[in-house]
Amino acid sequence: MYCVEICRRPTFPFSRKAIKGEMANRIPRSSSCFFIFLLLPLLLQFCSGKSDLQLNYYSESCPRAEEIIKEQVVNLYHKHGNTAISWVRNIFHDCMVKSCDASLLLDNAPGMESEKNSARSFGMRNFKYINTIKQALESECPGTVSCADIVALSARDGVVLLGGPEIEMKTGRKDSKVSHAADVDSLIPNHNDSMSSVLSRFQSVGIDAEGTVALLGGHSVGRIHCINFVDRLYPNADPTLNPAHVEYLKRRCPSPKPDPKAVEYSRDDLATPMVLDNLYYKSILDGKGLLIVDQELASDPLTSPFVQKMAADNDYFHDQFSRALLILSENNPLLNDEGEIRKDCRFANKK
Repeated sequence: MYCVEICRRPTFPFSRKAIKGEMANRIPRSSSCFFIFLLLPLLLQFCSGKSDLQLNYYSESCPRAEEIIKEQVVNLYHKHGNTAISWVRNIFHDCMVKSCDASLLLDNAPGMESEKNSARSFGMRNFKYINTIKQALESECPGTVSCADIVALSARDGVVLLGGPEIEMKTGRKDSKVSHAADVDSLIPNHNDSMSSVLSRFQSVGIDAEGTVALLGGHSVGRIHCINFVDRLYPNADPTLNPAHVEYLKRRCPSPKPDPKAVEYSRDDLATPMVLDNLYYKSILDGKGLLIVDQELASDPLTSPFVQKMAADNDYFHDQFSRALLILSENNPLLNDEGEIRKDCRFANKK
């Protein structure tokens, strides 16, 4: 192709034949190729027709976009504190499944099942408030800000409300027109998966073991339904669980077969369940992790050193969480005409 052969076989407009007169003899081939080398990033971008995500993407098209999202996230947090946790969970479930493209938000439609129906999405809520944010943006800048960017920026702002770090996040994502429901179970790690499987899944989106440990620190906030960990309590308690904690958990989850529709749950972080902090790591080192993946995180030789370091240093945890979340937020985004700007985050635009 022209874009990769340009220095090997110069053609117009860089061909020496195109340069008339004595000047042609004064320009060595190496200089021409060096000049072309400097232009190569632009040439590749032109040939691919694809640009990258960028900071302040909406600075001209919708200058107040990020401010509006932040205002809505803060307002919703003061009315419904758990929305901040939902935003953090949303970005994980959306971006781990093929692309950060807001496919998670699509409702059922003829011939298309919603990702929200997956077993991996059990317990997820507050999707309706995404459209609250979307409506505020549509009032200011109709058809401009994507639902995928709302997912990313609401997570960023939610992290801050939960006491986490401030993260500078790029924008410019477009929205998927289809759901990836058939891929959710294979792409979202299960809480009963082996640590090697979990690490492999995160590695596939560019997140290393250190970043994986940090992102699982998201279990520091929110709650975990009994149905996800009762197998560690009944009929016999998992010996890796702290015995005193087992008794507490049995009081929280008295039945070995809890009703999935019942609101029965416990928390990984009992002391600060609405704060994204390193107490989660201290808890799992003390044998109080609720999920198998929590306990394996503390015991696996590949992850245990990071768990211990994060348990000892909250700033280090926040730094690694920021780094990993940024990588996740930029996983294979749809750009330009690869996607669309949905009018309603629940449905693809009508053709």
